[in-house]
Amino acid sequence: MRIEEHIILETPDFVIINKPSGMLTLPDRHDNELTSLLGLLRKHYGEIFTVHRLDRDTSGIILFARNEAAHKYYSQLFESREVKKFYLALVTGQIVPKQGIVDEAIMEHPVVKGKMVTNRRGKASLTDYEVLEEFGLLSLVKLQIHTGRTHQIRVHMKHLGHPVAVDEMYGTGEPIRLSAIKKKFKLGKYVEEERPLLSRLALHAAELEFKDQQGKEQKVIAPLPKDMAALLNQLRKHKS
Repeated sequence: MRIEEHIILETPDFVIINKPSGMLTLPDRHDNELTSLLGLLRKHYGEIFTVHRLDRDTSGIILFARNEAAHKYYSQLFESREVKKFYLALVTGQIVPKQGIVDEAIMEHPVVKGKMVTNRRGKASLTDYEVLEEFGLLSLVKLQIHTGRTHQIRVHMKHLGHPVAVDEMYGTGEPIRLSAIKKKFKLGKYVEEERPLLSRLALHAAELEFKDQQGKEQKVIAPLPKDMAALLNQLRKHKS
């Protein structure tokens, strides 16, 4: 992957990347440094600092600091919740009401490693949601998270009974195919098997709003990746 193609905004203090789905923010113990975003950025910039992170399967906007002063400033900004974080997700079914707040504490699953659950003994977690479009099987939802818990949106959407589409951990993980959207779907003459339109978590970190070190208001948007954009086009086209 060429990191230059994913840079949205670059200043002497920070760089904002549109992370592809499937890529780790930080290398884990088993990974080569260059399979993570941090590793690629280190190769490109030399010194780089992690401020926040996204799940491997979530695509979208992520900010890295380019020096120690910026790292301190942006880390504090995120910790004190002075950064507005907005996501777009395709979730299963239709949410009622179309706008609301999920105020449910989240903790680690007592048995399943790496999984989270809503539980009043957990850490306070707050998510606002708004349904933007409905397509029967799926809904496009805009979400704002006010806390930064692991898998927060995925856990809160499952709590509402509308897990994020293609979520293997909190939903069915079933890929989205055109045959589920298009009424009179037929496979092409020479095609043996239908290829999914989307076979990864339908969650995208779309927008960050914050005040930079110079006091300037920044509103940065990460365009939807091609796979989610193509799926949305098909959903709109075949909306009954």
